[in-house]
This record gives sequence, structure tokens and C-alpha cells, in this order.
Amino acid sequence: MSIQKLVENIKAKGNPTVAGLDARLEYIPDCLTEDLRKEYGNTLEGAANAMLRFNFGLIDALYDIVPAIKPQAAYYELLGPTGTRVLRATIRYAQEKGMYVIADIKRNDIGATASAYAEAYLGRTMVWGEELPVFDCDAATVNAYLGTDGIEPFLKECRAHEKGIYVLVKTSNPSSGEFQNRDMEGKPLFVRVAEKIQAWGEGLDTPCGYNQVGAVVGATYPEEQKIVRQLIPKSYFLVPGYGAQGATAKDIANAFNDDGLGAIVNSSRGIMCAWKKTGNDGRDYQEAARAEAIRMRDDIVSAIK
Repeated sequence: MSIQKLVENIKAKGNPTVAGLDARLEYIPDCLTEDLRKEYGNTLEGAANAMLRFNFGLIDALYDIVPAIKPQAAYYELLGPTGTRVLRATIRYAQEKGMYVIADIKRNDIGATASAYAEAYLGRTMVWGEELPVFDCDAATVNAYLGTDGIEPFLKECRAHEKGIYVLVKTSNPSSGEFQNRDMEGKPLFVRVAEKIQAWGEGLDTPCGYNQVGAVVGATYPEEQKIVRQLIPKSYFLVPGYGAQGATAKDIANAFNDDGLGAIVNSSRGIMCAWKKTGNDGRDYQEAARAEAIRMRDDIVSAIK
């Protein structure tokens, strides 16, 4: 089961963190791209190959200490069809290394369109009578703005293929309160969304005690974390905002349950760009990423204890 795999990985590695692979060309050391630029020139194909090389190197450096990765689809779509091929290859490579993969897509719609998103990232695509996996991630982030009509197609794939979703509840960005904290019949909107997650998760419990329907709750809002944690104790939290967005380990403590589980904290630039702080022109990007991942792990674990 998807969330079961995540919890087992977190326990085995003693590490409740996820590495966001939000690759941009400026994050990739020149030492990885020089030969590709000579071969392909300034092309999307060359950029995609550089991104793939960088991602594989990071996964090689992290897979034994970090339980999960979270590729943000936008950075791959930025390179068009070549980029989406890199996304698919990155997902496969991480899974082969035993990592749990969250596709950060934040998508949704209704009806057949929502089903298409869900089938592409979590389920199967029907091709002339045969079901074929496409991205086949372990989980995906989704937007609840369209209500249950937009969530049910994802729940269908969760049930059919033991996948998970993380519903946006209280995001880490500064303007999130413009809508998420607005009063909705006596309660903030983010609370209403959390209450729906409780209902959407019915029948999707797993042996580890956690549900396949999780929540995105930002590290930058510790008080809101506490409120949501009390409402949905069986939902796993995906927690963005640590590091580059300003949140510290102390800010994420409310996201966890008393068992030390219940949340996984994301860092993207902090890990991917760690090489920029070493003064070695990126030749040590793997070592730098690994060292930052270990530092983050120890920082988070000390806070939740």
C-alpha cells in the first residue's frame, strides 16, 4: 500500500523528509552540462538530458537516507515533451531505488478531465483495450477547489491501485490566507477542507494506521498545523516551507503525531543547490546534497522528539 510504503521507509531510515526535485538549469552545475551543450547546443533536448543526469545523480546520493522524492511537474513541462520524458524516467529510477514518489501536480478538474489527470499520474491509461501505466507515481498533490466532483476520480485510482493523494489544505505561501483563512459558516475554509478529507478517506485506511488521503499543510503556519492535525489524525501531512521559505524545524513540530509519524517535510532548493555553498563549482554536488539531507534529517528529528 502506498502510505504503508512511505511509513516503512521513514521508519527504516529514521528520516521524515522528502527531497523536492524541482530541477531548473541554474540549479545544475556546469560540470554536468558542458559536454551536453557541445553535443546538443542550446536546445530543449540538451537541457532535458542535463536535468536527467542531475536527478539521477541526486537520487544515487540520497536514496539510502531519504525515503521519498517530490518532483514538481511544472519544471519538467517547462521543457515540453522532452521534459515530461525526464519526469517519467526520474520517477521510475527513484522507485527502482526503493523511494516513494509524490508527483507535485496540484491539478484538478471535474468529470472526464479529472479522471484523465488521476489515470495519468496514479492509474492506467486505456490503449485499445489494454491498461498501461504512464507516470505511475505513489501519490500526487491535488487541489480541492472544485469539491468532491474533482476528488472522486483520484479516490477511485487510490482504491484500485493502492495510491495516495495529498489535498491542499493550508499552503505555505504568504497570500494563502486570502482564501484559505476566510470564514466559511463559522470556520476557516482550510478547516472545512480538512473536514472533507476526513470523509474522503473513509475506506482507505492502511495497516500502519494512516490513511491514503493526506493533506498539504505548510511549515510556515504552525498554529494552523495544530488545528488540522487534531481534525485528521490519520492523514499524512506533506509539509512544504522548510528552509528556503523561512520555516525552521520548530515550526513543523505540530504537524506530527505523538508517535513521531504523520508528516513528511519537504526541502527542494536546500538540497538541490547545496553545492553552491561549498565553493567547489559543483563537482561535489552529490556529497553536498547528501550532507544537507543528513543535516535536515537531524534537525527535524530533534524537533519532533
